Amino acid sequence: MDVTLNLLINAIVAGILLGGFYAAVSIGISISFGMLDIVNIAHPTFIILGSFIAYIVNLHMGVDPILVTFLLSPAFFALGVGMYSWYYVAFERRGREALSGLAFFFGILFIGEVALLLVFGVDYRTVNAPYIGPTLEWGAFNLPLRLFVPFLVSVGMVIAVQLFMTRTFTGRCILAVSQNQMALQLMGANPQRIKAIAFGLSIATAAVAGAFLIIIQPIEPSIGREYIGRVFAVCVLGGMGSIPGTLLAAIILGVAESFTATFYGPSWAPAVSFGILLLTLAIRPAGLLGR
Repeated sequence: MDVTLNLLINAIVAGILLGGFYAAVSIGISISFGMLDIVNIAHPTFIILGSFIAYIVNLHMGVDPILVTFLLSPAFFALGVGMYSWYYVAFERRGREALSGLAFFFGILFIGEVALLLVFGVDYRTVNAPYIGPTLEWGAFNLPLRLFVPFLVSVGMVIAVQLFMTRTFTGRCILAVSQNQMALQLMGANPQRIKAIAFGLSIATAAVAGAFLIIIQPIEPSIGREYIGRVFAVCVLGGMGSIPGTLLAAIILGVAESFTATFYGPSWAPAVSFGILLLTLAIRPAGLLGR
């Protein structure tokens, strides 16, 4: 097979796998920003926190990093519920959630990063798992298991969140709270409680995505900054609050970045991704699957 064609095929495959990871990283922002109008700029901090917890448990107990974060996701969910309660009392109830709320999450971002730096330093950390090194080869296709396993779990998580949103009463309330809180109250639901559950879910998914991150690449505390713009780009490109749109947009950006990195160099990859975002917004401001 022609070398260029082989590179193209593998760039597309790697981009799809990378897109699955981007979906897991961005789904929490699709919930908090797209559905709740909460600009959680500290979202990557919880991803990195999930990565380091997976690293600690994997280092000392040898437990699979993905399993670690799934087991600890209820604790992250409770953390998210508590954070929203604080945010609601301090800002939302007083009608000061715009700039003051943004400053609140910026503070969490920097405090979290400094705390992780003080504890772990600037050294890169990795985890051990049987699927991190091997690569499946099938004809012209190469499937690195360190990308393939997170991709499968990411897609499963996205499907589970979508089913929760559309098939359960609480999930439908989360979808409703972003559209009409008065109608939600008439249905007997408490908007504050529903928002707290939704924000808790967004933090729990961020922690799980942290395990995928440390499987895919070594991490250090400040690496989360690389994902601040990317997660918001996926959220907007897919359509604000659209879970299927988040997966579609993540795969598009993943393929674009992989293709660009393969043929033009890694430094151009983010520029092409955001170029696609700007083009989409110019043609369809609501995003790919937005209302």
